Amino acid sequence: MSTYFDTLAKNYTEVPVTDEGIATVPFAEATDGVVKLFDLLGSVAFTMVQSDMNGNLKKIRDRYETDTAANSTLEKLVINEKDEKKRVATEGLLWLMRGLEFTSVALRRLLDNPDEELGTAFTKAYGETLKKFHGLIAKGAFTVAMKACPLREDFFKKLGEDQERVVELFNVWLTALEKLVARLKTFYTTGGHDKGF
Repeated sequence: MSTYFDTLAKNYTEVPVTDEGIATVPFAEATDGVVKLFDLLGSVAFTMVQSDMNGNLKKIRDRYETDTAANSTLEKLVINEKDEKKRVATEGLLWLMRGLEFTSVALRRLLDNPDEELGTAFTKAYGETLKKFHGLIAKGAFTVAMKACPLREDFFKKLGEDQERVVELFNVWLTALEKLVARLKTFYTTGGHDKGF
């Protein structure tokens, strides 16, 4: 019986990570799956999150296309852009990473707290992650989005009928995403790549 995670073109578990970093194309393909996950929330309010993620993915893909070998990993892509006046892909990846951290913290709360509703999980995750980077307008838009979350039960049903399998695959996918986000955060912080954004 198929679940949402079986339909992904690329799973975070399949994203190669080497000493050179996280493979750019598989990471972008796996992140397309997160953007689609917001469709299951069925709220127009989350289109802002989706369009933000899509815009940042485009910046990364555009940079990758300028030199596929030099930009084969996310880390190399950022380092190669370091001395440029406009670090478009570096900023795009930074904001994408922040969005993914917000999403992964909310989803982890859902998996770890079976009684917690989506609105609560996303609101708490927002407070822990993105809120400090946002101005008044973005904060307002996010508050609206959190209130528009579907019921937990409805969301999990959309992920698949076999709930045991859903939770199992969800956990594996999410753990892989969390590792990638943690790696990127460390890379940005230790290299000072987040400075100026």
